Amino acid sequence: MTLGLTSAGVFLMLALPAFAGCGTSLPSNLTLRSNQRLPDPFTFYDGTRVASKADWACRREEINQLFQRIELGTLPPKPESVKGSLNGNILTVDVSHAGKSMSFAASIQLPPGPGPFPAIIALGGSSIPAPPGVAIITFNNDDVAANGASRGRGKFFTVYGPPHSAGALTAWAWGVSRIIDALETIQSSPIDLSKLGVTGCSRNGKGALVAGALESRIALTIPQESGTGGAGCWRIAADQKPPIGPHPQVIIDLIKDQTWFSPSFDQYGYRVNELPFDHHLLAAMVAPRGLFVIDHSTMEWLVPQSVFGCMKTANKVYQALGIADNMGISQIGAHNHCQFPSSQQSDLDAFVDKFLRGNTKANTSIIRTDSPNNFGYNGYQWVDWTTPTLS
Repeated sequence: MTLGLTSAGVFLMLALPAFAGCGTSLPSNLTLRSNQRLPDPFTFYDGTRVASKADWACRREEINQLFQRIELGTLPPKPESVKGSLNGNILTVDVSHAGKSMSFAASIQLPPGPGPFPAIIALGGSSIPAPPGVAIITFNNDDVAANGASRGRGKFFTVYGPPHSAGALTAWAWGVSRIIDALETIQSSPIDLSKLGVTGCSRNGKGALVAGALESRIALTIPQESGTGGAGCWRIAADQKPPIGPHPQVIIDLIKDQTWFSPSFDQYGYRVNELPFDHHLLAAMVAPRGLFVIDHSTMEWLVPQSVFGCMKTANKVYQALGIADNMGISQIGAHNHCQFPSSQQSDLDAFVDKFLRGNTKANTSIIRTDSPNNFGYNGYQWVDWTTPTLS
């Protein structure tokens, strides 16, 4: 394939505010250029290089704005009123904003013993074993934004209206944030709000990764078997040859039948190389917080080659920040979808131990797949930029 940057006459409207403390903003007319490689995390839209950790914070916000403008839709700020009430193991979240109101519930499974406990918020339920001493908070994210082909349905849209630009993944992330807001209002809460994780599997794994990227109060993000549109990169997925069996999911497959993404993303079904980002940058938005990607190596429709290469590339941002072991990927096959294999237990334990229990000595240097030769992944095919050491 031909590599490099070539001009493409693509313009996106809508001005974005200056990034707080950065003194810069994206232009109103956003010009996109075709790039078959994974975009450089360390170069701003205007071509300026990231030279420090402070620069990265600004670049991260730029990436955030690009994702919201093009793929995810706008994440609204905290509503005017969020209140929580706890009755037994049921947390009720009451939201009011601009004259609109709604409520939704979450179930809290507490471990034995005195709290407060670290907790993992699970979108639609947890497919990972409940770690000892860690609470599990489960909510029906489809109640917040409906999964499927019908856009604008769910309680998020009760508040903001069906025409809102947010896709379901962003609305689910919004729901995670409102659960945290509600817990902050409860006196003597059984949950330690400084030690929160988020997880989900398959489409809910995509939602967990988006929530971890957008919500800075999450200490550990654990997407499980999220595939393309989650921990997989669009470009690498599109480059895979169709296998015998289910076709690997690419953009056009996902935007036809689902409302996970913003309507503005529909135009990119066959224009993946014009995107100024890919999902290595979505994962990089989690940095410096913990990110542990659980993946499946033998389900072709999840495009595991894309996930492994994408996350190895995302780890370069963690490397630049001097915290490479704050992010890991464990990819094991030969089991059912969303069935957690015992061979990944020690990997999960290490990340939970470090980020939810505070054991800074836990060994989280985990980047592994059971696929021979790392699927033949060649970083030189996808990365034409260097990784700086940021201070």
